[in-house]
Amino acid sequence: MSANRHLGRIVALQTLYEQDFRREVNDPGLDLEDVLARNIARYEETIEDKAFIETLVKGVDAKQAELDDIIRPVAPEWPIEQIARMDRIVLRIGVFELLFEEGVPPKVAINEAVELAKAFGGDNSSKFINGVLGTVLRNHEAVTTAKKPKKTPTKSKKE
Repeated sequence: MSANRHLGRIVALQTLYEQDFRREVNDPGLDLEDVLARNIARYEETIEDKAFIETLVKGVDAKQAELDDIIRPVAPEWPIEQIARMDRIVLRIGVFELLFEEGVPPKVAINEAVELAKAFGGDNSSKFINGVLGTVLRNHEAVTTAKKPKKTPTKSKKE
């Protein structure tokens, strides 16, 4: 299943990369559903969990502005538009999996994003991705912990 999900993430990355590129050049023929279907079809004999890929692609697409807003303060020296396209998309996928995808352990989301960066990014991409996602996770955990009500010790009644 994990190897299958890894391939699924690669297909999602390819789909989102093409979407990002075609949006930048104002391609009027861009249809994310068509791009996704074409990319899934290339690997249909190997991919078992198509729903995972669809959830990833559609989730990242729907939450792109929110994901970018999460990434911006964590990498302030790198405006989102100046981050290499591949790194930007890997970050979006990683943040989506970390914060919005149920059932994906945080370490898995980060490790998978780092592996995508190693395979498809530049020389320092994996370190950059690891650092940004690690900070996103720590920030999220700090907020989550702060929101939990503090347990007050109960006093036992001694009679």
